[in-house]
Amino acid sequence: MIRSKDEWKREVESGLPPQERFVERNRAITAHYASLYLANRHLFKWAGMAAFASNQVGMALALSELMHMPRRALRDGEPRSGGDVLQGVGEFFGGALRMAAFLPLTALDFAAKSMLLDDLEEIRAGNNNIYNDIAWAHAAYLEGGLAEVEANIDEAERRYMLSGFTLINEGAALLQSGGDPRRAEALVREGNVGLLRHEQTRTLQPIFDAISSKGRVAVSFGSELNFGEAAPPGSLQRASFADHFGYPDVLSGRRSVTSSEDRWLWIEENVLPAWRAVDEGFAEWKGAAARFRAMAAGETNLLQQAAHFGATLSFLQGMEG
Repeated sequence: MIRSKDEWKREVESGLPPQERFVERNRAITAHYASLYLANRHLFKWAGMAAFASNQVGMALALSELMHMPRRALRDGEPRSGGDVLQGVGEFFGGALRMAAFLPLTALDFAAKSMLLDDLEEIRAGNNNIYNDIAWAHAAYLEGGLAEVEANIDEAERRYMLSGFTLINEGAALLQSGGDPRRAEALVREGNVGLLRHEQTRTLQPIFDAISSKGRVAVSFGSELNFGEAAPPGSLQRASFADHFGYPDVLSGRRSVTSSEDRWLWIEENVLPAWRAVDEGFAEWKGAAARFRAMAAGETNLLQQAAHFGATLSFLQGMEG
């Protein structure tokens, strides 16, 4: 019996923390993507890449939470103790926040103004919207196959989402029948790129359109997928928008991740090749499995977060100057 899209969405939403607990929720979304990939690595390539993207968004959300703290402390008239400041953020980001706790409150308050918290709110919304838009279809496909997805697709989802799952299904059928494995892999990969196209055009673009002009530069500077130890030796560990196009073009706004054309060019030329190396090297390179298991368990690299925080703060100070 076909279940409705609303039922599928309630199912994938049921295990998540509420939206107001955005750091914990992001961790759960990242874990869901990583678990999908680990359990269905031969089919769900998009989910694997989405785990890294969601993990990167989590760093911005941790920064957003940290940026709010000085305002609260200054509003109350005196700095709060380290324990009070960190209370409520959760153990997930506690280590990274403690690493940054030595920074003066005035510097943090300056950064809070520069980070344009409304823009960070848009990024948080984007993380939720992507999950809401596409996680249900993965669950539906696992239980009911292509027919379950197709029965719940609206017209706007046919071009990329339905065509993506159709190609994935063709590849899966070819693998099951003992057909050409390279042809099957190509179909699956092309289908997952379709899911990525759907995410970029239908879900993310309205979010990027709402970001302020200064925020567009900041988010372009911070847009990257850091595969870290998951990348096999000799392959690219980071797919950075700013590194790919060059800092002068990004800082001047000539290239922006909020532009659909610039973003897709970066994805095709930089992100997808780097991700493919991780995916294809998974079986031989133990670092990939370890990284995915860590994300699936809700763990993160606190040292990486602290470094990302410091780089972002320095960048923002440079913009203000």
